Amino acid sequence: MNRPLLQIEGLAKRFTLHHQNALELSVFDHVDLNVSAGECVVLDGASGLGKSTLLKLIYANYRVSAGSIHVQPARGAAVEVTAASPRELVRLRRDTIGYVSQFLRVIPRVAALDVVAEPLAEDAGDDADAIESAREQARAWLARLRIPERLWHLPPATFSGGEQQRINIARNMIKPKPLLLLDEPTASLDAANTRTVIELIREAAARGAAIVGIFHDAEVGAAVATRHVNVADFRSLS
Repeated sequence: MNRPLLQIEGLAKRFTLHHQNALELSVFDHVDLNVSAGECVVLDGASGLGKSTLLKLIYANYRVSAGSIHVQPARGAAVEVTAASPRELVRLRRDTIGYVSQFLRVIPRVAALDVVAEPLAEDAGDDADAIESAREQARAWLARLRIPERLWHLPPATFSGGEQQRINIARNMIKPKPLLLLDEPTASLDAANTRTVIELIREAAARGAAIVGIFHDAEVGAAVATRHVNVADFRSLS
């Protein structure tokens, strides 16, 4: 049996509230979760249970309190995220983990086309043909996600919330990666673009990505899920 692309064992997360006499807030007590190639695991549960926190732990935006997170790159040995060096994390995020967060964070004044093409252009180096190929693929993603061509050369900071989210999706899905994290990717999208994102997620799973997602719309989650996990199961009953 193939090793899962994501292995989480004994994961715990506690926040220390320093402004409240160092009170400790426990989010997770013990998370065990494996996700294999082609799976789309949808995280269920009420708001405030820590679904987004779990994605941020996998992406190493937050430090874990206990436990391990192993991510399998396309080549080489699995990486223990909780012990990875800053250089290893940069490499993981560049080549192995795609993360569609709830907010688009880009450099102001950079055109939408270049924002989307950047993950591919980074790999192109000084190869002019590869750079143009990256831009051509970015054009195709922008068109598929219904971003009007008149906006392609404008910075996304000037766009509506739904347009920014579509740029966010294109930028973080244009480069195929083994592991894909999705934090409410369709929250601000209309019905047509939501259907397109469902198609993109299914295509990513079909090519062998391991996907972990949060969806505000239960119908979207049901449309893409191969498995549901309730994060309430990761919390202590005491």
